Amino acid sequence: MRKQNKGIIFNLIFWLLYFLYEWFGLAALSGAYRLYFVNACMALPLSFIISYLTVHVFIKKFYNKGERLKFWFCQITVTLVLLLIRRNINYYIIYPQVYPAAQKVPLLSFGKLIVELVNLYLITGVYALFYFVQSWYEEKQKAQTLLQQKTEAELELLKSQVQPHFIFNALNNIYSAALKTSPETANLVAHLSSFLNYNLYEAKQPFVLLTSEIAYLRHYIELQKNRYGSKLDASINIYGEINELYIAPLLLLPLVENSFKHGIANSIGSGWIRIEVVRQEDQFSIKIENSVEEKTEPAGQINGGIGIKNVRQRLQLIYPGSHEWKVVEGAHSYLVIIKLMTHK
Repeated sequence: MRKQNKGIIFNLIFWLLYFLYEWFGLAALSGAYRLYFVNACMALPLSFIISYLTVHVFIKKFYNKGERLKFWFCQITVTLVLLLIRRNINYYIIYPQVYPAAQKVPLLSFGKLIVELVNLYLITGVYALFYFVQSWYEEKQKAQTLLQQKTEAELELLKSQVQPHFIFNALNNIYSAALKTSPETANLVAHLSSFLNYNLYEAKQPFVLLTSEIAYLRHYIELQKNRYGSKLDASINIYGEINELYIAPLLLLPLVENSFKHGIANSIGSGWIRIEVVRQEDQFSIKIENSVEEKTEPAGQINGGIGIKNVRQRLQLIYPGSHEWKVVEGAHSYLVIIKLMTHK
């Protein structure tokens, strides 16, 4: 909301200054203040329309998303329409009262059209410059925030790494002993060891293989199965080839934890969790869905606490403009869908 208010204030000030320039700045040369007031009233809407559409629609919606053909078609079409409107206003309204001799030049004179085009896009260029500088500054701030969060996470990770080799050696010893007496316990120790290994080592990378992240989730679910037993029905399904896909590490675990916290843990009877990974041509989607007891979680997991907020913030920082986030909350289920562009 604060950013939106700043944008509104900036536009009000910018276009007010432009209006005053078109009125007083030009009228000061001839003293025709009334006429140039009319000129300013006509020039302002045209300049605003072309500037707004160029910066906020054509560039953001088309050019930045790779739809260059659509961008140029819309840009050229709108430019030609507004250029002809501006030329007609000057030719039939402004020139007869200020400079009648200018009407001796044909309405569609190539030279005059070029001059009108320059005038039309001069203010658009100034307007766009402010937004490009602002976008650059925001991207710089996001990068700094991401770097700071990464540094803080690494520091927290270092604090938690109390002799990791000792932990793994101890787990291996327990695993060896458990194999003789309790294979089930040995299996749990193996899952825990792999789970910790991912946290302590692989998760340090900015991106990891999606297959590693999925394997990490499998270890977590297997450990949870020991707690919930037959009450839990969990599955991970993969559709398509994902071996070469990458993802930011530890991005999905908070969503799975949320499924257990708000779904399985609150279930009186059995509960289920479904994780699906679907590969498409230039993106892949991850769906994490869990059962919920009716009216157990009103307005429920959408906010989901710190974990879910952290996931959404990381998506915005790591995948700006190249991700989708969707939540579908039903009477007996809760579904989170993440779509990411392929990243190698």
